[in-house]
Amino acid sequence: MHFKSLIYSLAVLFALATSVFAAERWEQLPEPQPMPKADKSGKAPVNGIEMYYAVYGKGPPVLLIHGGLGYADIWGAQVADLSKDHMVIVAESRGHGRSTRTADPYSYDLMASDYVALLDYLKVDKAAIVGWSDGGIIGIDIAMKHPEKLTKVFAQAANTKVDGVKPDVMQNKTFAGYIDHAGQVYKKISPTPDQYDAFVEQISGMWASQPNWTDDDLKKINTPIAIVLGDHDEAITREHTDYMAKTIPGAKLIILDNASHFAMVQDPEGYNKAVRDFIDN
Repeated sequence: MHFKSLIYSLAVLFALATSVFAAERWEQLPEPQPMPKADKSGKAPVNGIEMYYAVYGKGPPVLLIHGGLGYADIWGAQVADLSKDHMVIVAESRGHGRSTRTADPYSYDLMASDYVALLDYLKVDKAAIVGWSDGGIIGIDIAMKHPEKLTKVFAQAANTKVDGVKPDVMQNKTFAGYIDHAGQVYKKISPTPDQYDAFVEQISGMWASQPNWTDDDLKKINTPIAIVLGDHDEAITREHTDYMAKTIPGAKLIILDNASHFAMVQDPEGYNKAVRDFIDN
């Protein structure tokens, strides 16, 4: 065999081998895209805490709510896209990121009231919510308790009962990698950088028993809502997602292809399109 042909053949074999062993997109945990420069940011005094927020762009308001242990900067790609024609608000839930916490027990009702108070602080009458994981649950909670504050809810990887969570989620490598990364970010940006373990212990009390909404609770929702799941989600079962979509009146079921719990960083373009297709129509 000619030397150049041999080199080419070896290169092809190497490429095939690496493609076989490369992690699938839904197994990867990319770094979020950098956040654009905010038009304004600060800390809002709500319900006894100082809640970090930032606002970008002008237009119909959209509030992006991160997941448990997370932080606002996960939304870099979504902020860059949506702020072209929306007022985009990001914030960090109590105890998360740059926000403070109190000794009050965590509950989804309490965190939902924090976000409603933030919208009032910012003088935003109504907003669409894009919520991920705990953020999606908070969006559903607001739809139940404060529907007057909402236009639509895009709830990704949410659950309405604790048994909607896969029992082996903590053994998943991608999910474990996220938890480790979240802890590193917390130590860099939190006002209490040495209290991550205490914070996790405090919020774990909520996760053990909440949410626990009944069918009747869900049937009272009249806000247009999308129930969204990556087709390889590590944490939330497809069966529970289907149940939510069937039980909430008029809910739209959206399944994101080749994506997991972390779809917003794995497939930013596809995620942004799914969001826009729902909140802008």
